[in-house]
Amino acid sequence: MNPWRIVIAGMVSLAVAMGIGRFAFTPLLPMMLADGTVSLAGASWLASANYLGYLVGALLCTLQPWIWRRLGSPPPPQSTVLVRIGLVATVLLTLGMVLYWPVAWPALRFAAGVASALVFVYTSGWCLAQLAQMNLPAMGAMIYTGPGVGIVLSGLAASGMVALHWSAFTGWLIFGVLAALLTAAVWDTFHAGAKPPPSPSAAAASTTRPHPATTGKGTEMALFTFAYGLAGFGYIITATFLPVIARQAIPGSPWLDMFWPLFGLGVVVGALVASRIHGVRDLRLLLIACYLIQAVGIATSLISPTLGGFTLGSLLLGLPFTAITFFAMQELRRLRPTQAPAYMGLATASYGIGQIVGPPLAAAMLARSRTPGEGFTLSLEIAACALLLGTLIYGLMVRSYPVKK
Repeated sequence: MNPWRIVIAGMVSLAVAMGIGRFAFTPLLPMMLADGTVSLAGASWLASANYLGYLVGALLCTLQPWIWRRLGSPPPPQSTVLVRIGLVATVLLTLGMVLYWPVAWPALRFAAGVASALVFVYTSGWCLAQLAQMNLPAMGAMIYTGPGVGIVLSGLAASGMVALHWSAFTGWLIFGVLAALLTAAVWDTFHAGAKPPPSPSAAAASTTRPHPATTGKGTEMALFTFAYGLAGFGYIITATFLPVIARQAIPGSPWLDMFWPLFGLGVVVGALVASRIHGVRDLRLLLIACYLIQAVGIATSLISPTLGGFTLGSLLLGLPFTAITFFAMQELRRLRPTQAPAYMGLATASYGIGQIVGPPLAAAMLARSRTPGEGFTLSLEIAACALLLGTLIYGLMVRSYPVKK
């Protein structure tokens, strides 16, 4: 199979799972608020339902071997089959939001989160393994531009819908159809007869940089897992409410709906830059840089709540988004080379918990503030401080647990 076909299929699959399945809610939220179908507090819980689903989906992927053993060890489905199932579920669950049935929306967003985790994990595993077999592991980083591309497409589409005064239900319908078309475009690549990837440990070893192994003591792993979870909390409030926050700060601006696509553009650029970084012995230094960039992005929009401030802040928040995951997963392979998949699942769960906590915190701050702008400001200050705490933890780890030569 042509390697570019694999890369493009991975990009499109992640665009559907992340750009639509997870993050289409963000650009559509102002439309839902304008339609009166949801409040800010309700939106916070809908967002958390989706992030909780992502957490559950990631844990299910991690526990899949145990689940199959409990079922009597039937033949596990191929990764490509699970990707197809997740993509079809994303399409159906996105279209389900068209129905005016608010009581079912939390369940739909939860299930969409599960589906997006399924697609993300098995698309990543299958594509990276296929490219590693072709001795092209570096191309694997390019599939992580997919979430950014999906965010850009969904953001631009929502901007056009707002300009045309369309309802949020029309938006969900369009995104559902778009997800269906993109799924159809890569359906044949993820065919059931595709060559299965090697075992998780082999795949991890084939795509790992030649870092020396360390002892990876329990305290070190706990610190790393907690610091990685802070990244999930640090970005999620902005990623959930960015268009709404901008409307509070600069009402009436014709560029309000462009900040979310700019975030997606930053994700694309950041993934491409991360794929070109080589020769860094301690990846924790790169994680420190990524956390600082996101913290500065949040601070920029707080210090300068203007068109320029939100533009720069959106780009800075997006640049390290997938790079953080890319570097963290490599670091886990260094720390636990023979148990990487299990610890990746643990780290992903920590990240997911951080995402779940963010929106309800924002809702609580909004409820206790005099104005929505004041509530969002306090929430973002807490998020930026969480990212700075993550940099301090990584700095402590660099000093206490140096990479052995």
